[in-house]
Amino acid sequence: MRRVLLAALAALTGCTNPNLPRFESVLAANDSATAALGQWCGARQIAQPPVIRALADRDAKLIPTPAVLAALGVPNDAQVAYRHVRLACGDHVLSVAHNWYVPARLTSDMNRTLETTDTPFGKVVTPLGFRRERLSAQRGRAEECPKGTVLSHRAVLRLANGSAISLVVECYTPANLRASG
Repeated sequence: MRRVLLAALAALTGCTNPNLPRFESVLAANDSATAALGQWCGARQIAQPPVIRALADRDAKLIPTPAVLAALGVPNDAQVAYRHVRLACGDHVLSVAHNWYVPARLTSDMNRTLETTDTPFGKVVTPLGFRRERLSAQRGRAEECPKGTVLSHRAVLRLANGSAISLVVECYTPANLRASG
């Protein structure tokens, strides 16, 4: 019985799924989770066309903690915006993300797009040439992630000058690990 329970737990967290290491490789090869999810969605034929949409919860509010402010390198009184989204490809939610970002480090057009559309953050800020600094990655659920999360990442997106534009917590769903096609 114990062996069955351990196997079930491992399957739920994705530890035994052969797609998990492949998925992790695609994420690691990209500075943008949006770009990685688009590639993964296309390669796994999760949906056609493999377009990633950010289904934004416009009512979500989460005040940045001192740790978030420190990661972004901003003073306590700086304006920090929050965006909570579900990143979907077709009808499949691939990620739930919490994103705190510094509007002053983006263009006004970028801020307007983030506030009014379902365009993913990574796609909106691509012209800035950001790089991703991974702070943590774990198989399974991080504190901010919903149940069923198979992989969790925390990262800061930085400009070429080192300024942080975003702190993101990404919670990847089991939809990423299903067989293709």
